[in-house]
Amino acid sequence: MSIVLQAVTKRFTSAGTPAVSDVSFDAPRGAITALLGPSGAGKSTVLRIVAGLEAPDSGQVLIDGEDCARVPVQKRGVGLVFQHYALFRHMTVRENVAFGLSVRRVPRKEIAARVAELLQLVQLEHLADRYPAQLSGGQRQRIAFARALAVRPRVLLLDEPFGALDAAVRRELREWLEQLHAGMGVTTLLVTHDQEEALELAEHVVIMFDGRIAQSGPPGEVYDHPASPVVASFLGGANLLTAPVFSGRADFGPLAVSAPDSGRLRPDLPRPPGRRGAHGRVPPRRDRRARRGRGRARPGRPPRRPPLQRTRPPLTPPRTEPRWAQRRTRSRGAAEGLFEKDLRVSAPPR
Repeated sequence: MSIVLQAVTKRFTSAGTPAVSDVSFDAPRGAITALLGPSGAGKSTVLRIVAGLEAPDSGQVLIDGEDCARVPVQKRGVGLVFQHYALFRHMTVRENVAFGLSVRRVPRKEIAARVAELLQLVQLEHLADRYPAQLSGGQRQRIAFARALAVRPRVLLLDEPFGALDAAVRRELREWLEQLHAGMGVTTLLVTHDQEEALELAEHVVIMFDGRIAQSGPPGEVYDHPASPVVASFLGGANLLTAPVFSGRADFGPLAVSAPDSGRLRPDLPRPPGRRGAHGRVPPRRDRRARRGRGRARPGRPPRRPPLQRTRPPLTPPRTEPRWAQRRTRSRGAAEGLFEKDLRVSAPPR
């Protein structure tokens, strides 16, 4: 089963910025496709649209050639694994795995056989009667995988399934998932912001920024030939160099390489004549003082500025008594004056 998205756009508010804008990509049949990007890039929104938990405002979602943009979740045939397991605490491991089959009213014998098969596949058959609180984080995530695979989905959707685990368990589960996918061959869509995880597991990588697709392709092509400096810096392990470009050639000091419109450099051309290419030497930059005729600054050195004249603030005379004593004196004087005024007013005339 292949997954194809064509010009999918989703807004959560009518006048707001779209969470996903004009997203189009093709997830190959039977392969792991990774949606890679920073937080807030729209990866989980795309996954929820494919699962049917969100309805797109425009565009098409094709699963095996069928437009599923308006098809309910239960009829799409997808299995969804969340980051935080989402297991039922009051159910045992066996009952959690069998939940989807019991809702579909599958016969009990088939449920028991399918659950035993999946528990053996995830290597947890000895923990079938335990509850989720009695399992480790890696074991809970394996149970979540088994529950998603129990209904035999056409497409498996993984929303950062290893994000809540530590580094050692994450590496172990990556190897386990790779072996599991090799044995089952189900089309998988993986959402992650871990570059190492995407490049190791996926056969096709879709890089997203700000709700749009920046680049998509095989991991080797995306890593060796990034489409923009943003993609190169996000993937890591790249040195970004800036250089003047003249006549399709970039000058990196003693090395000159071709700089075509595609942005891919080939260090196989001879160095252009001159220090700065065919246009000759570029004159040094001048500051404002040089342009005004007040002198010429040395190239590569900022102009000298006069030192700042700092003046010391005037010294305030020391106070003879604290503020509370001054307030007390003023209050006492005001009270005495008022008392004398009252005496003068109340005295009888002679």
